[in-house]
Amino acid sequence: MSWIWNPDGDAPKPPPGDNMVQDPSDPNRRVTKKAANQPFLAHKQYREKQEQEHQAWLLRNHEREEKLARGEEVGPAEVDPTAEQEVGFFGLLKFIVYSLLVIVIAGKFFTGSFLWEYDGKWARLKTYWPEHSGRLFSETYLATFDGRDPAKPLYLAVDGDVFDVSSNSRTYGPGGPYHHMVGVDAARSFGTGCFATHRTHDLRGLTDNELRGVQHWKKFFAEHKTYHKVGKVLHHPIDPQSPIPEHCDPKKEQTSHPTTGNSNPVSHSKGDSESPIREEL
Repeated sequence: MSWIWNPDGDAPKPPPGDNMVQDPSDPNRRVTKKAANQPFLAHKQYREKQEQEHQAWLLRNHEREEKLARGEEVGPAEVDPTAEQEVGFFGLLKFIVYSLLVIVIAGKFFTGSFLWEYDGKWARLKTYWPEHSGRLFSETYLATFDGRDPAKPLYLAVDGDVFDVSSNSRTYGPGGPYHHMVGVDAARSFGTGCFATHRTHDLRGLTDNELRGVQHWKKFFAEHKTYHKVGKVLHHPIDPQSPIPEHCDPKKEQTSHPTTGNSNPVSHSKGDSESPIREEL
């Protein structure tokens, strides 16, 4: 059990002076060179080197001033190599870039995805660089993007904005449940649910709830992770004298609409959808 009382064994110990150095914080004290003290000792060496470089710079600067006093030609003033550099714009930018690199590499390491498995709209390049977001369509030209030509994408419009929904051709392509919504601005149907009879951009007479429904679906397509806006459709002006489209459900059509002379926009109560639209469109 002697090893408990003498864990270092009987091996010869080095002379005390060979493994001792001056304490960086106390000149009157000496410390060992063990691993725990190495960071402090290294910092001392760094400070000593910095002081030497600073004194050399002071000497060069003094010599430069003497030459100037004698009227001799000298070069530009030298910057103190030991002066602390302030973090400017580029330093902050570098820190941000390095931080982003660490985050994306960590995401790849922990989740297998550089974006930590995020697959939303903001992770797609077309969100920031849309191909034709300022393109203008006539109603006739928009109708050519209804899937009849397989070489063309699938476009639908909601209240003037045209969206590319080609990524979901099973839904909007020929034979899909919502194929009748492409190639046209059927904004009214998004508010009333009358997808067969309200394939028009005419929003006259809709209730506040129905108008909010139109804006809801417009925002849905605009923020969808795979759909993207490609432009706007130019509509012909709606004749204010033309009749307002009737609701597909007669029970939801108001029974009394006071009219005086010509037809004015009237309100329809919010009805059940003719074919309920799903959020996963």
